[in-house]
Amino acid sequence: MTTPQAISVCMDGRDYLNFCSNDYLGLANHPELKKSFKRAVDHYGVGSGSAHLINGHSHEHHALEEELAEFTGRERALLFSTGYMANLGVVTALLGRSDHVFEDRLNHASLIDAGILSRARIQRYAHNEMRALAEKLQHCSRGEKLILSDGVFSMDGDLAPVKEMAQLAQQHDATLMIDDAHGIGVLGKTGGGSLELAGLNTHEVPILMGTLGKALGTFGAFVAGDAVLIEALINLARSYVYTTALPPAVAAATRTSLHLLQTESGRREKLAQLIEYWKQGAAALSLPLMPSDTAIQPLLLGSSEKAMRFSRQLDEQGFLISAIRPPTVPRDQARLRITLSAEHEQEHLDRLLEVLAHLFKKDKADE
Repeated sequence: MTTPQAISVCMDGRDYLNFCSNDYLGLANHPELKKSFKRAVDHYGVGSGSAHLINGHSHEHHALEEELAEFTGRERALLFSTGYMANLGVVTALLGRSDHVFEDRLNHASLIDAGILSRARIQRYAHNEMRALAEKLQHCSRGEKLILSDGVFSMDGDLAPVKEMAQLAQQHDATLMIDDAHGIGVLGKTGGGSLELAGLNTHEVPILMGTLGKALGTFGAFVAGDAVLIEALINLARSYVYTTALPPAVAAATRTSLHLLQTESGRREKLAQLIEYWKQGAAALSLPLMPSDTAIQPLLLGSSEKAMRFSRQLDEQGFLISAIRPPTVPRDQARLRITLSAEHEQEHLDRLLEVLAHLFKKDKADE
């Protein structure tokens, strides 16, 4: 790409209408974020220079952590350089060989890897099947128990049943951690994510991970919870202790993004309207849309060959949409992962629906 992240982008000299970005609210190229970033670069320079625990922790980092804690309704928050590192840091810090981790089969790779690296016993349950989770919890009597799940599943776009998960966690003396990378900023009345949408508090879900590079439009991640959790992570999370801190300017830009998120609800409202408009249009055309009420709207195609062919044909028509294939998704579940942004307009969706209708009609005729 040779242009900023936006709805209209240029790649390899060609212009595209972008339908595969995680910039759900269109903040990645927002002028106020750029102003904050530039001011902070002028003051702090580019690199943070060191890890947080040496001398890489700036006022901007500290202020952002406090603001994220307040935004999520938790005692404290801790910044990580990426969501992947946040998940690895939390799980490996809290679990060991005698412990148990329970994971949805469609969890993000970082959650799966975190469980493996923790050396705890991993028990995976069928996607969103709470009976299966309950049965596994019931048969676990020793060690710490940690339930791990995405809040919004990144390839399917559906929501985890977090209320039921919180109830099971309390019934079986387990801890619940939600990775809300694709929910923070988008879901809930104030953008608090899937937990706000479900009305859950920090007691019910003690560990919340969120990323800054999606709806918030910047880079990095955070973990929010009580003071004891955060102090433990500061001392024990290797992916926090032994890595360079985010550039202070990124933290400064994120503070502006967080402010916009809380003061400009129109972006979330517009995105919700576009999601509904898209779903109605796709249903009218009988497109193989997977069940999702979020900005992630996948079209299930089945074979990898078909998904790649559709992606290439869309590319020829000026649409940037990635084909997602195994092992990222299960076998025979290759798809087009279409993502919507508040920067899209209805006419953009109409154009895509028209082209998709033609491609599916042609594909059926060729069978």
